[in-house]
Amino acid sequence: MIKDNQRTFNQLHIIIDGLLIALSYIAGWYCKFVFFPDEMGIMGALDRQTYFSFLYYIVPGYLVVFYFSGLYNPKRYSSARREMFNVAKANFLGLAAIFAFLYIFKIKDVSRAVISYFFIFSVCSEMAERLFIRIILRRLRRSGYNTKYVLLVGYSRATEKYIDRIMENPQWGYVVRGILDDRIPVGTRYKGVKVIGELANLEVVLPENKLDEIGVTLDLKDYDRLEKIVNVCEKSGVHTKFIPDYNSVIPSSPYIEDLNGLTVVNIRHVPLSNTVNMFIKRTMDLICALIILIIFSPVMIISAIAIRVSDGGSAIFKQERVGRHNRPFMMYKFRTMKEQSEKDELKGWTTKGDPRVTAIGRFLRHTSLDELPQLINVLKGDMSVVGPRPERPQFVEKFKEEIPRYMIKHQVRPGLTGWAQINGYRGDTSIRKRIEYDIYYIENWSVGFDIKIMFLTIFKGFINKNAY
Repeated sequence: MIKDNQRTFNQLHIIIDGLLIALSYIAGWYCKFVFFPDEMGIMGALDRQTYFSFLYYIVPGYLVVFYFSGLYNPKRYSSARREMFNVAKANFLGLAAIFAFLYIFKIKDVSRAVISYFFIFSVCSEMAERLFIRIILRRLRRSGYNTKYVLLVGYSRATEKYIDRIMENPQWGYVVRGILDDRIPVGTRYKGVKVIGELANLEVVLPENKLDEIGVTLDLKDYDRLEKIVNVCEKSGVHTKFIPDYNSVIPSSPYIEDLNGLTVVNIRHVPLSNTVNMFIKRTMDLICALIILIIFSPVMIISAIAIRVSDGGSAIFKQERVGRHNRPFMMYKFRTMKEQSEKDELKGWTTKGDPRVTAIGRFLRHTSLDELPQLINVLKGDMSVVGPRPERPQFVEKFKEEIPRYMIKHQVRPGLTGWAQINGYRGDTSIRKRIEYDIYYIENWSVGFDIKIMFLTIFKGFINKNAY
């Protein structure tokens, strides 16, 4: 049914989206000039034909934005929350494009109210449409439709992880029919999924079972049989996918290169190693740092004066941290502790009730205002506005031996705020979890991701309950 017609389903989805975009725009025009008119709005306004002629540009333009925002990816793997976020993001981008279009081509007398109504109607209708589709798909799966039946070939860590994901996400509509393996006895079960035969039984099982997919989850010891098994699977005409038993090494979104027909899988894909991406991020850093410095300059001046008045010491504290490519740099902060010797500074992290922290320092730490001088580090090129937080050299030496993949964070510039910090991993929290979030950020960097982190920092990144 739907599972065999994803392309047709996407085409229909695009048509519906195009209609909703057009109807939202038309509804916006009617709200402004028919339902809620005002004399000032009507005087000097463009005629209806001119307004509606913009649809020739708006509808295809929005559909392109929707496509690149991932709104036509299969819903089987995406969450409703992420899809709603993508709808809002796509409409914000579309809104920005409309204003840019009006400015560049110097089109005047276009009602901002029409555009505002259009934005609201578009977001609401697109969200409602997608939620409705999800409800329909969920009901179809409960009725036995739009379900994919899978056979797993081989028993390994990848097999168990795959079954775990299927069990955790019933909305995907996958059902694992069984497992074939030579080492695990027939009848063995994992979370209700049974080993139904050996690898040699594959040619017998395939014609007998109505399967939609075959997942090759061989143990590393059986990889010499991989080519033969794939050939058998493809002869059956059933869609075959390979789930490697080395996901702990290969990232979730590996970067693959083609060297004249030779496939090369990069163990770690870092978008910021691209020169264009580096230039874009550096430009954003300089602009954002200057804007934040201008906005917060009164706060910084007051903070510096408060520190000086409180105990007469210096307002700025410098400390060596490890940055991009493992290069050390001096990071600036407002001083939040009593002045101490270099030996004392090398002691462990600040703990709850630490007597070294001053009264004004406790407030600055709790509100993260002590980090503002790092904007100078951003302008100097030592740091970015967004990125993994930098650590002291002695802790880097310790963690790189204790925590796998810890040093990956040093492939990009450290940041004032980051994905780990937004998710609550600041101060005295799990280093392992922090690294997981840092690596996710490094592998999935985009301009939109940076903007999202900066936006979230405003609402949940300043107040730090783990800062002592």
